[in-house]
Amino acid sequence: MRHRLIVPSAAAAFLMLAVPASAAEPTPGAPGLGDSYYPEAGNGGYTVSHYDLRLAYQPKTDRLDGTATLITTATQDLSRFNLDFLLDVKDVLVDGKKAFFTRTGTHELEITPASPLLKGKQVSVVVRYTGIPSQVKVDGSSSWQRTPDGGVIANEPESAAWWFPSNDHPRDKATFDVSVSVPDDVQAISNGVLASKYSKLGWTRYNWRSTKPQATYLATLAVGKFDITTGTTSNGLPIVNAYSKDLGDNLDSAKASVERTNEILDWESSIFGPYPFTAAGGYVPNVPTHYALETQTRPFYSPAQFADGANPSVVVHELAHQWYGDSVSVKNWRDIWVNEGFASYAQWLWSEKEKEGTAQQLADYIYTSIPADNAFWTVKPGDPGPENQFHAAVYNRGAIAIQALRNTVGDKAFFEILKKWPTVNKYGNGSVQDFQAFAEKVSGKKLQKLFDTWLFTTSKPSAADAASYGIGKAPAGASLRAAGKPAQPKSWKQIQSAQLGHEH
Repeated sequence: MRHRLIVPSAAAAFLMLAVPASAAEPTPGAPGLGDSYYPEAGNGGYTVSHYDLRLAYQPKTDRLDGTATLITTATQDLSRFNLDFLLDVKDVLVDGKKAFFTRTGTHELEITPASPLLKGKQVSVVVRYTGIPSQVKVDGSSSWQRTPDGGVIANEPESAAWWFPSNDHPRDKATFDVSVSVPDDVQAISNGVLASKYSKLGWTRYNWRSTKPQATYLATLAVGKFDITTGTTSNGLPIVNAYSKDLGDNLDSAKASVERTNEILDWESSIFGPYPFTAAGGYVPNVPTHYALETQTRPFYSPAQFADGANPSVVVHELAHQWYGDSVSVKNWRDIWVNEGFASYAQWLWSEKEKEGTAQQLADYIYTSIPADNAFWTVKPGDPGPENQFHAAVYNRGAIAIQALRNTVGDKAFFEILKKWPTVNKYGNGSVQDFQAFAEKVSGKKLQKLFDTWLFTTSKPSAADAASYGIGKAPAGASLRAAGKPAQPKSWKQIQSAQLGHEH
């Protein structure tokens, strides 16, 4: 005989409430964070607060051995989760226990812990690995560069996967300890402060510390023979600059540029607010690339950037990124204008300071010099697409948008915006839409039409539209070409040289 259990409604409600939320089955973390340009970049289900990388690198063979310890916190009940990584994994421990791991997709390391991770639980994830980074290719290329005396990793938007496992998206920032053992005849350069170094049995270990949040693509490592200069900023922070000893004719011009880091940081601090990190500097390894990159606290510069002599403009650009791009990073990669437009505009302000052409003259020159049928105007700096992420339009048209903003809101509100944005959003992330809302709040002006005109249209703004934002003709007293167009500002070629190098 079957009996039906009849429960009064109030008691039934109590029993339903008594079922713990954790009764739901743990589920896998997503293999990507859903970035519109790179859907598989990063991973869901957890965040990382710290990376401890203990590495050994042999320049002769390009062999890298490492143990990465990640301090993570689950953001859901996790049955398994992914890391972004490309080298060969020996074993994985989660909370001190062996975990099962396998490879999926292009760069996914899928990890199944011995027992599920509960939401809010902080655990350590230890990955032991080895490999020859330069031989690991994605779409036929490697972000790891071999040099005559070592190796270098600095690239955007992805580079971390070639040397450490990570949650590889700018939305998940963390602090870093990078400890690198190398033969005594070479040195290891990374981000932050050199906390210590010591030698034993022919090897020297360099311990670098970055104690402020840092996106994974902004982590860098360079091993080779360097001429290293040190100093301090005006506020007493350590400056470390490094130059490969085999730069040849580019060495002196590189030093004449990068050694101005302290001076440029002082000037940029007056515009963007206090410098947000605990160290500064830059490095120039012997690589065949032409780009520079804003690797946090220690930008990477290619020797080719200095082939025509000193180029402080590129240093201005990369150091401006320490505020716009590093401290405040993109929410999604489509927001790249929030990085590159402002670093480019910093170059324009430097040109203005150096009396080599005002920001207004540079904006007018670009607008009048590039015809309407040029593909330049078909790229939307506010959402350029992954294939045009580093297109000249993101830099130059993007900087025109900033000059249009300056003309619209006036210098007082404009420079307040420039300084407050990286202060209010320090160590965080922001989108183009976030910046627009912020500029509207500070200035008290509606700016939708301005942003649509300069960042989100696929054609050249008409002369009337441009003029309404103060763009398109030389200001009173400026020299004109015979055709009535603004003359090329003196700084233009150097600015272009710095920007063309960003075609990663």
